[in-house]
Amino acid sequence: MSNTYYLAQANEVELFEAAADMNLPVLIKGPTGCGKTRFIESMGEKLKRDVYTVVCHDDLSAADLVGRHLIDENGTYWQDGPLTKAVRNGGICYLDEIIEARKDTTVVLHSLADYRRVLPIDRTGEVIEAHPDFMLVVSYNPGYQNVLKGMKPSTKQRFISMSFDYPKADIEQEVIIKESGVDVDIATKLVSIAGEIRQLTDNEIQEAVSTRLLIYAAKLIQRGFNPYDACIHSIVESLSDEDEVLEVLKKLIGLHFIKSE
Repeated sequence: MSNTYYLAQANEVELFEAAADMNLPVLIKGPTGCGKTRFIESMGEKLKRDVYTVVCHDDLSAADLVGRHLIDENGTYWQDGPLTKAVRNGGICYLDEIIEARKDTTVVLHSLADYRRVLPIDRTGEVIEAHPDFMLVVSYNPGYQNVLKGMKPSTKQRFISMSFDYPKADIEQEVIIKESGVDVDIATKLVSIAGEIRQLTDNEIQEAVSTRLLIYAAKLIQRGFNPYDACIHSIVESLSDEDEVLEVLKKLIGLHFIKSE
């Protein structure tokens, strides 16, 4: 039985299971905090496969993924990176925010993301055939994509893709209740707040409120914090540092929850 709660929005579970059965790599696109990582974790549990998660960044090197030689008192030895571990032993290698990684790093994925399913390791001379249960999954937030940080077509076209977004109101409400234990009234108000913030223009706020932040607010409320204060600390302060934007968001929260004295 899965321990990671995930509520499906469409056919993403069936699509992921089919991709796993057919050894197809998967690309997931969606905004921050919409449930991409939770979905991968839940599918790992459902498929009984370990998940090796790598959060990509500018300094991520190929060695961080594949592995490197290390030295101890007995001499030099090779240590597998998370990608190599998943290739050898089976499991899901999940590269979160893949477009943040250097392009010379993502090139190592090409031979794993097509019919070959092999990982050449130049430093050891190995060519590892992927375990039957190995699966490559990558994700990114299209809202952050730009000319300098875009996924190369030659890489993107090796994956089947699925797009995620923030859940529909009824699903998001159910997720908040399940994750925090708050009642329907609180969950409904939090979802309404999120909907109103997400309708603000990019000039007003750069990043929409995530389902994750709503759950944080709900957990604080369930713990006994005033709902208004919980939303300020979990939502408002996390979305902006600009005084004008903060005031707009605080007024919006005040329409749903009473400010504490």
